[in-house]
Amino acid sequence: LRETDPCGGLRHPMDRARRQARQTMHSATTGIRGMLAAVLLLMLPLAPAASQTVEAARADTLTVGGVISVSPSASAQPFMALRTNLLYDVLLVSNIGVEVSLGRRWTAGADWFATWLYSDRRHRYWQGYGGYLSLRRYFGRAAADCPFSGHHLGAYALGLTYDFEWGGRGYQAARFGFGGGAEYGYAASIGRRLRLDLSIGAGFQGGEYKEYLPADDGTGHYVWQSTRRRHWWGPTKAEITIKWLLGPLKEKKGGTL
Repeated sequence: LRETDPCGGLRHPMDRARRQARQTMHSATTGIRGMLAAVLLLMLPLAPAASQTVEAARADTLTVGGVISVSPSASAQPFMALRTNLLYDVLLVSNIGVEVSLGRRWTAGADWFATWLYSDRRHRYWQGYGGYLSLRRYFGRAAADCPFSGHHLGAYALGLTYDFEWGGRGYQAARFGFGGGAEYGYAASIGRRLRLDLSIGAGFQGGEYKEYLPADDGTGHYVWQSTRRRHWWGPTKAEITIKWLLGPLKEKKGGTL
C-alpha cells in the first residue's frame, strides 16, 4: 500500500518509518542538550570562586576580586621621543633631540643645536653649534601611568663651539668646549603623544676662548685681545621642551568576570 503525499503523488510505506526514526533521534538530541544546560547552570555558583584563583597568563595581566586589569606591556610602550627646546627656538637656535627608552623608566638622550647668523656690516655674530648626551631616570606616579612623564633626575655631558659679538667686544671659542652636570625636571602629559618637559641642569663648563674687537679702520678686520680659559661652575642647561612620542600606545583595559 502507498500513502498519498500531501503535496500530491504517492510515497513508499518505508518513508514513514524513516521519518519516525528521525523524529526519535531529534528528541534524544534535544534531551541531551537539556541535561548539559542543567549541569552548566548548577556549576555557575562556583564560577566567582574559581575566578579568584585564576593566575595571570601574562606578566602584564592581574586578576583581583574577579576583575581583570591589563596594563600596557613593555612591547606596547612608546620606545622613542623626538624633542625640541623652545628656549633655543626663541633665541633663533635650531635644535632637535631624541630620547630612547632603556626600560625600567631609564632613558638615554642626544640633542643637537646650531645657529649661524651674522652681519659683517654691523659686527654682529650669533654663531655656534654643539650637543648634549644625557641619561635619565623617571620616578613618581606620573611615570608609572605614562611613559616619558613625571619627575626625573639625570646626568649629562655637553660640547660646543661659538662666536658671539654684538657690535663690540666678541668672544670666539678657540677650540671645542666641554662640560657636564646633573639635572632635574618634570615632564607633564599634554596629549596622548605629547609631553611638556621643564628641566634645569648645573655643573661645569670649560674650554679656551678668544676676545676680540672690530678694527676702526673700516677694513672689517678684527683685533685679537686675549685668549682665556673658562672654568664655569653653575647652571649649564635649561629646557622648556616639547616631546613627541613614537611607537605603539596601548590603553589600560578592565573588565569584570
